[in-house]
Amino acid sequence: MKSNKKSFTFLVEGGKATGGPPIGPSLGPLGVNVMQVVNLINEKTKEFLGMRVPVTVNIDVETKEFNVEVGIPTTAALILRELKVEKGSGSPHDKKIGNLTIQQAVKIAKIKRPQLLAKTLKAAVKEILGTCVSMGVTVEGKDPRIVQREIDEGKYDEILREES
Repeated sequence: MKSNKKSFTFLVEGGKATGGPPIGPSLGPLGVNVMQVVNLINEKTKEFLGMRVPVTVNIDVETKEFNVEVGIPTTAALILRELKVEKGSGSPHDKKIGNLTIQQAVKIAKIKRPQLLAKTLKAAVKEILGTCVSMGVTVEGKDPRIVQREIDEGKYDEILREES
């Protein structure tokens, strides 16, 4: 017996999905209420306003029931959002595009945590700092590699304590 479930993945701007392409034309023929799907996508992606977010819509073709799974934007997109800038530096060694606080780096690490390989929050933050290096972003006014070393030395242990 063949499954009557279909999955569609879209890249939408957080909180701004519409019933137009690509969502409407993909889902309309299945007889689901496209606006209900769009409203759910927008509800689930509103915290990623202005960022492109991967979403997967799973539909049961027979019952017309659906669910929406929201992916997580890229680390770079989250860093850009925190800095309120458009794009990373073309020459990250010479041209810096902004400065994150350690708290902002922790916030991004917590959002990305489900997708990171890091076992601890400390390691997750260090992964975020690695992305900062390649984007031309300083952290606490310093080269992110220095901050990674400071994390290893325990300087930010208070902020990086795991919540239990």
